[in-house]
Amino acid sequence: MAKPFFYDLNVYSAPEGKNTIEDMAAFSSRLEFTGIAITNPSGGSKPVKSKKINGLEIFSGVEITVDNPSRLHGMVGEYRKNTDIIVVRGGSENINRAAVENPNVDILCGFGSMKDNGLNHVLAKSASDNKVAISFDLGEIISQRGGRRVRTLSNFRKDLAIVRKYNVPFVLSSNAKSCYDMRAPRELMALAGLFGMTREEAVCGLSTIPESIILRNRPSPEYVYEGVEIVECMPGDLTSEGDGK
Repeated sequence: MAKPFFYDLNVYSAPEGKNTIEDMAAFSSRLEFTGIAITNPSGGSKPVKSKKINGLEIFSGVEITVDNPSRLHGMVGEYRKNTDIIVVRGGSENINRAAVENPNVDILCGFGSMKDNGLNHVLAKSASDNKVAISFDLGEIISQRGGRRVRTLSNFRKDLAIVRKYNVPFVLSSNAKSCYDMRAPRELMALAGLFGMTREEAVCGLSTIPESIILRNRPSPEYVYEGVEIVECMPGDLTSEGDGK
C-alpha cells in the first residue's frame, strides 16, 4: 500500500504568525508533510499565493472570523475566487450553522473549547450534506494544561461520536502559529488517540480527506474530472480506498 501524503490545512505565517512562509515550509518538510495551507485570519494581510517551496506544497487559504452570518456568506464568496482553502472559526450557533450550510466553506474549526456552541446533531447533518469538514484543532491539546485540557478532550470525544454517526468529513490540524507549534503526522495521530480516534481515522483526517478538499478546489492533471465519481474515505466507511470509477 502506498505511503499516504500528509497535510496540515490550518497554519499561520508572519505577520499573523511568528515565522515566515519559508520557515514554516522548511520545518513542515522535515516533519514529512506533503503540503500545508497558510490560513492567516481575514482582515489582516492578503492570502498568500499557492506555490511550491523545495517540493512542499503551499496552499492559499484564509481563516474567517465574523459574528454576522450574512457577512460570513459574503466573505466566503469573495475568498472562494482566489483561495484553495476556506476555514471558518466557530463562534455562535448562528455562525456555526451558516458555515456548515455553505458548501463553499471547506473547514469549520474551533470547537474544542466550546461548551455550549460546539458540534451538535443538526450541525453535523448539514456539514455531512454540504461536505464541510470539521477540524479537530490538536493545538488546543498541545497548548492547554490541567482542567482546560481535560475539558477539550471531553468535547473532542463527544464531537468524534457525532462525526462518526453522521459521516461528517473531518481534518486534524495543529493550528500552528509558529514552527514550534507544529507536530509530525505520527504525533498528531497519537494526540488524536487521546480522545478515542483510531489510527485509520487519524490517517483519513491528515491525508485522504484533506486531499479531497484540495482536489475539489484546485483541480490538477491528475484530478478525476467532473462526471467521474470519487469514493471518499469517511469515518463510517474506513475500508474505502478512494479509487475513482
